[in-house]
Amino acid sequence: MTPHNEAKKEEIAKTVIMPGDPMRAKFIAETYLQNVKLVNQVRGMYAYTGTYKGKKITVMASGMGMPSIGIYAYELYQFYDVEEIIRVGSAGSYDVNLHVYDVLLVENSYSDSSFAQVQNHSNDDIVPSSSKLNGAILDTANERNQHIVTGNVYSTDVFYRQVDENPKVQENKCLACEMESFALFHTAKMLNKEATCLLTISDHFVTGEETTPKERETEFKKMIELALESILKIA
Repeated sequence: MTPHNEAKKEEIAKTVIMPGDPMRAKFIAETYLQNVKLVNQVRGMYAYTGTYKGKKITVMASGMGMPSIGIYAYELYQFYDVEEIIRVGSAGSYDVNLHVYDVLLVENSYSDSSFAQVQNHSNDDIVPSSSKLNGAILDTANERNQHIVTGNVYSTDVFYRQVDENPKVQENKCLACEMESFALFHTAKMLNKEATCLLTISDHFVTGEETTPKERETEFKKMIELALESILKIA
């Protein structure tokens, strides 16, 4: 156990699905998993472990922002022997062709955050996701005839940004913006683990489209089901 996670080591699966919102974690666990057990509720950051079609899976919330997901991902990898984390979250689209409710598989996460520099003096500002996990997700999407978009995202520390956008967002061909993937990918890289990120577009910076908080909690089913089915392909 850690100061942030009261679960016993054996109560956490090797593969974790990680939404930001604790209520989304609750929804995923109660909707899709069998033999579900609530294994962590410290600080309200719910973690549930159960089985999906016979495979043991943990669903744990990360909270908002890189510092929060950085803590939970590090502890899962380092102290609970987790091997893979798939973040399932929401994002704001920069691209007119990436619409609300579209699903984006992140290939690389760019950030102007100091997270990597502070964590281990890394100068990386763009980090790739796991080719192993991405391959499983793309294969699953193809089998399900499910359209997904692949591309890069901008992972930011600041939601209410008060200055002009960083020009590197365009230089790095970022299709959307979110707040956690860079810390997750960097932590996985540092610890030689696997991580990727599926995002449902919840807001659009060009068209002004947006979803409600309730829709973000319950209506991201295409992304969630894709993540769960993809996990069945992971050895």
